[in-house]
Amino acid sequence: MGKGSGGEMEFIIVTGMSGAGKTQAVNALEDIGYYCVDNIPPRLITKFAELPSDSEGHISKIALVVDVRSHQLFSEYNRCLTELSNWNFPFRVLFLDCDNQSLLHRYKETRRRHPLQDDETPAIEQAIARERQLLDSAREGAGYVLDTSRLSSAQLRGRVRDLFLRDIHSAMVVNVNSFGFKRGIPSDSDLLFDVRCLPNPFYEEELKELTGLDEPVREYVLRCRQSVGLLPRLTDLIDYLIPLYIQEGKSQLVVSVGCTGGQHRSVAVSEYLAAHFAAKGISVTVNHRDMP
Repeated sequence: MGKGSGGEMEFIIVTGMSGAGKTQAVNALEDIGYYCVDNIPPRLITKFAELPSDSEGHISKIALVVDVRSHQLFSEYNRCLTELSNWNFPFRVLFLDCDNQSLLHRYKETRRRHPLQDDETPAIEQAIARERQLLDSAREGAGYVLDTSRLSSAQLRGRVRDLFLRDIHSAMVVNVNSFGFKRGIPSDSDLLFDVRCLPNPFYEEELKELTGLDEPVREYVLRCRQSVGLLPRLTDLIDYLIPLYIQEGKSQLVVSVGCTGGQHRSVAVSEYLAAHFAAKGISVTVNHRDMP
């Protein structure tokens, strides 16, 4: 029985909360050349893993969406992934998450029914809580977790393209995210740094309307006395941690940097960190969640 014999096989399993943006993610993967199949029962995952060898390598990039729409069949999800691991078959799991308030808002906008709503679970809030419980182990085992709560459709597609256009042999992708605390902490953060301790350009009239991408703001934030002491310590800490995460099998590290509004200090520091990692040859993406 052939199990994906192609050496350059790229196999992605997309899962996550209903309403978190799996359709947008799959559209982005399709745009970069993946053969995508939505809403398959978990037991078919292994069948698709055989497809590249069966099709003589004509399909070498596959993305499958597996979620609770398969209802009771989803209970086979973990077993199927274990089977792939036992085959030493290379695969990656992308989990899309979203906070409950945003999910409720999206369902009210679209007026769609949650797939777990039934006579026993009539309220959408109950269905979301039940789904989160069912997906807990899937989220824990995912190599990539994206919190889409504050992402537009375009931002989500961009994040997915950034992640999976990278060299598949990279041991680690570092995602650096800036955000504003007043809009909530990203739930997919592995490391979170609060840079509200740095001087705030918002209170400088000539800098207020600019962002951390503008050179005057970058100069103001990065060259202040506090940053000169803080930034080398931040990079030293993360540089020390990355090899430890790789040893544990982690393929994505999400570094979130927050300030008050997510426009000045966090943006400038995130760009600084991203440039630092890129200079060391680490695959890195940067996203500014709350920047206008």
